[in-house]
Amino acid sequence: MRLSFWLASAAAISLAACGQAPTETPAEPENTNLQSSETTAAQTSSASEPGDMIFWGGQIYTANDDQRMVEAVVTRDGRIVYVGDEAQAQQYFGENTRIIDLNGGAMYPGFTDSHVHVLGVGSRERTLNLDAVTSIEELVQRVSETVADAGAGDVVFGRGWIETHWPEGRFPNRRDLDAVSPDHPVILVRADGHALVANSAALDAGRISRDSVAPEGGEILFDEAGEPTGMLIDTAMYPVSQLVSAPTGAERADIYAEGSQRLASLGWAGAHDMSVPYADVEMIEGLAEADRLSTRVYVSINPGGFARLAREVPRIADDGMVITRAVKLYMDGALGSRGAALLSPYSDRPETSGLNIAEPDETVGVFIEALRNGIQMNVHAIGDRGNRLLLDWVEEAQAQVPADERALPEHRWRDEHTQIVHPDDFARFAELGVIASMQPSHAIGDLHFAPARLGEDRLDGAYAWQTLLDHGAHLTGGSDAPVEQGDPRIEFYAAVARADLSGFQGENWRPDEALSRDDALKLFTLWPAYASFREDELGSIEEGKRADFTIFSGDIMTIEHADILTVTPWMTVVDGEVTWEHPDSFHNCPGC
Repeated sequence: MRLSFWLASAAAISLAACGQAPTETPAEPENTNLQSSETTAAQTSSASEPGDMIFWGGQIYTANDDQRMVEAVVTRDGRIVYVGDEAQAQQYFGENTRIIDLNGGAMYPGFTDSHVHVLGVGSRERTLNLDAVTSIEELVQRVSETVADAGAGDVVFGRGWIETHWPEGRFPNRRDLDAVSPDHPVILVRADGHALVANSAALDAGRISRDSVAPEGGEILFDEAGEPTGMLIDTAMYPVSQLVSAPTGAERADIYAEGSQRLASLGWAGAHDMSVPYADVEMIEGLAEADRLSTRVYVSINPGGFARLAREVPRIADDGMVITRAVKLYMDGALGSRGAALLSPYSDRPETSGLNIAEPDETVGVFIEALRNGIQMNVHAIGDRGNRLLLDWVEEAQAQVPADERALPEHRWRDEHTQIVHPDDFARFAELGVIASMQPSHAIGDLHFAPARLGEDRLDGAYAWQTLLDHGAHLTGGSDAPVEQGDPRIEFYAAVARADLSGFQGENWRPDEALSRDDALKLFTLWPAYASFREDELGSIEEGKRADFTIFSGDIMTIEHADILTVTPWMTVVDGEVTWEHPDSFHNCPGC
């Protein structure tokens, strides 16, 4: 497969995921973890030096099995200098020390979203947001309202719809949209980012007709008369997607900063940003250096930047606030739009088994170069065939690159989503060193349609968090926002309750796959640190580590499942700096 196909495929899906148009000699592990003399100094510093901040007065969970809970934490110069009891912590009080009395709240290591599209989060409120739409009728009404305010030649772009609960029981189509927008092109991306519906004006502009043939890895849906319905899947989205103008320059930087701030306001201290055009990396680094990022960012770029990244991996900016060392590829599409590649046909559409976006020779070649250059590969795979092929090709690449020719002793490649896995493949994750990067909210949304797509038997491998852990796999957790809401409370709830937001779980939705609360906490703290080569300085509250914290108004480790969704993000701390503080938080003590 030619590189140009990779770029076109990534372009269409990247636009859908992020609401944007794309642009298009390794260190030893101890160096990539950014350990420095600062860590040693923090670990050995005495209480004679005052701390910058002291946290106490509530439950403090550390994600450290040797010291699961503590009474107090002290920070200085962006590092944790003391973890223990309140009495000892008082010795770190100084004239300029800020006391944070948790006042009944609870503190955790900084939550990290291991799979998010930061620019997409920032863009969400600047475009037509269709998250809350409940029917085709409402969708059309929202489009009609937007068209009324559109200027001549404007393209109406929106995202976030999902049809699985709609009374009409079908995808929207071009005729629905033509009724209110015969002239303005309308492009509406499904919530999963792997499908869109376009009106006739947009199809015409993209030169999609009854004679069109879908590109490899994509699908154009046609009606009984042989005309395109307006539904385009995965790589078939590209001709229409390119009609949407991408923000550039200062506007693009502002949107990215807004996305980071939005994440911090929800309680995220870190973000693993996926499918980033390499041209954006310098912009993101500049935002960090200008103190405009509210979360630390770990960047996974589009494949077009592979060669450049190979020459400078890892890119580290602003003392580790931004690190770029990974490349994102796609194996298949999404389950909801039936683009996920399955080993057997879809139960509710037996004429298809989904879409393969990647090809073996091209992908294995990229994997081989990644092993030799120390690039982490983060690969989207949802269906059981997509996941099996990914594991097969990782195994093939490893066989072709002896250990002494690899840049890193642990490559820590990631299977992004890992939604449907054949039981025969569970053990292979640990055997091949592949991290299962999973988004719990996908499971509680997909439970309403996955049984129809997959049938009963394949649910044994669906969203199998606990089974993967039991087979020795490393996991890491994220949200995939703006595909999902991007809220750590929802993600934690989904991981431990394995039920939708109303408490509905469905018949035999494999409740044993829910995680314990201790493991769910690590899913968003310690395990993302491992997945980004930073477990030595992030992910748990331990002396010497960086001072990244998330504080909620309630104790999500003990309250009822439903109550997890009601706690308030009170404070987010990154490198010892407060990047978000709720105006109605715990502060009711003098000098706080």
